Amino acid sequence: MTKTNRLRVRTGMIAATATLLLFGAVAPAVASNPTSDAHQTAASTPLPEGSDEHYAGSQIMKHEGRSGSPDPRVASVTQTHGMDVSGWQGTVDWNKAARDGAHFSYVKATEGTGFRNKDFAHQYNGSYNAGLIRGAYHFALPDRSNGATQAKFFVSNGGGWSADGKTLPPALDIEYNPYGNTCYGLSQSQMVTWIRDFSNEVHRLTSRYPTIYTSTSWWQTCTGNNGSFGATNPLWVARYAGSVGTLPNGWGFQTIWQYSDSGIFPGDQNWFNGAPDRLKALANG
Repeated sequence: MTKTNRLRVRTGMIAATATLLLFGAVAPAVASNPTSDAHQTAASTPLPEGSDEHYAGSQIMKHEGRSGSPDPRVASVTQTHGMDVSGWQGTVDWNKAARDGAHFSYVKATEGTGFRNKDFAHQYNGSYNAGLIRGAYHFALPDRSNGATQAKFFVSNGGGWSADGKTLPPALDIEYNPYGNTCYGLSQSQMVTWIRDFSNEVHRLTSRYPTIYTSTSWWQTCTGNNGSFGATNPLWVARYAGSVGTLPNGWGFQTIWQYSDSGIFPGDQNWFNGAPDRLKALANG
């Protein structure tokens, strides 16, 4: 390096140092990826609020797994077959599902207060047009906003109810947190309050208490096995085994049992606990 070039480099370094002394060092920008860490805190980059991958039982399967499924031909009591779907299934052949024996379906409508199932309209209307009794469900994110706020968002985006004999009560899907802490960072009493606020707001807006979808294990862990909802809210329980097993406290029976995440119908496989006329009675309220 020539003497002249060495002088230029030295002069440039002195100028850069002076600039740092006057204005302070500036850290380089770092591109953020909101989905790269499922355990981010509220103070960091916000997590997305919803996904087609979050559907009824998606997190229960990850945490609890499966240990078989019942044989529909040997039900001990009258059961009525049905299904539930979300944006994960996309376009559904509802006429085929009806021919295969589906009598009802729940369809994911919303998640949190920022996610709508893009396939909701044609899934919800398609099931109705094929003769199924259908209802809408909401995937809860209790750490994002309060229960009443999410209930309003849900009812405004497909979670309503009408006494037409073809619409099931709205449903709340409350299960393991897909983004981190099992109970969303809420205490058991806070979780009970959140669910009650959601339930009461849905009832205020629709005149129906929502069906509660959950697993016994999650309910015991995150609500302390609270028994105060059985008198008002139908139970939709998830358990992928040969029997329904122990139910959450407060319910003497399940209204719907989600017994498998795959089978003859698209989406998850369900049994309504009764004959088709009782399913219609549930729809009528």
